[in-house]
Amino acid sequence: MTNAYSGLRESLQSVSFTLPTPFSSDCERVLYEQLEENARTLYDEGARVFIPCGNTGEYYSLSQDERIDVVRSTIDALPEDATVVGGAGGSVKNAVELLEAYEAAGADAAMIMYPRHTYVHEQGLIEYYRTLADATDMGLILYKRGELLSEAVLDDLSQLESVVAVKYAVNDVKQFSRLVETVSGDVEWLNGVAERYALSYAIEGADGFTTGIGNFVPQPVLALESALSAGEWDRAKEIKDALRPFEDFREEQGGGVAFAAAKNVPVVKHGLDLQGMAGGPVREPLVDLSADDRERVEQYLDRIRHADYAVSPSA
Repeated sequence: MTNAYSGLRESLQSVSFTLPTPFSSDCERVLYEQLEENARTLYDEGARVFIPCGNTGEYYSLSQDERIDVVRSTIDALPEDATVVGGAGGSVKNAVELLEAYEAAGADAAMIMYPRHTYVHEQGLIEYYRTLADATDMGLILYKRGELLSEAVLDDLSQLESVVAVKYAVNDVKQFSRLVETVSGDVEWLNGVAERYALSYAIEGADGFTTGIGNFVPQPVLALESALSAGEWDRAKEIKDALRPFEDFREEQGGGVAFAAAKNVPVVKHGLDLQGMAGGPVREPLVDLSADDRERVEQYLDRIRHADYAVSPSA
């Protein structure tokens, strides 16, 4: 398929790095210079697709101005051949404000965050996304984290030329396989549950995947992407198995079943700190790691360092 978004689509057929947002020690300020340094370090390691203001970037803990500045800083830090996808969501007015600002800053696309609303109508959700698509010339990525983005919603929106991809972040490979077969529009399918199931989702039709731990171990993650692209399944499984302890750790609860994956972001941020990059604290309602958990991150990182994978930047 050749259209205005062909280059964007091609870039998404790889691994996308969801960037954390570094804060000052009191969490009052975003450290934009450190954010830019992190992005440049990842680019030098081989990363080419960046998603600031996603869940790993603590989107819901950022002000509207901070979101705009985070995306703008990421764009300014990177060469023109990098692809930058800014997270946007919330009310139509807030989302459109972000889309306009991201487009003005030079973003390549926007990822529309999973809808957070108590009362949602399926047709109303379709209209919401269509309104956002009409508000920008950027490509859009739909972020599926639950049942609200139903098969009917995805099928309808996949017909829009600017809807270039779906980030599927649900641990349900059976449903994913069905959607790849039944959604009639032409979209790129991104595995949004990262390295742990990258092999399974690739076999079922994922064109790329997103990563959080790649921020501090980019080389093993890029090696995994390379193996998947080449259909080297045994090699991909080997790398995936080596990285899996980090992903299992990030999924652990933080106070009961209602608080799944509470350690997702602080694990990544501590990994960045250990690698000499800017991680730092998390904003509430997230909680920083305990001393024991910080030690676990160090142990897992040390195991990867002693495996047959580069773990730049500090290795």
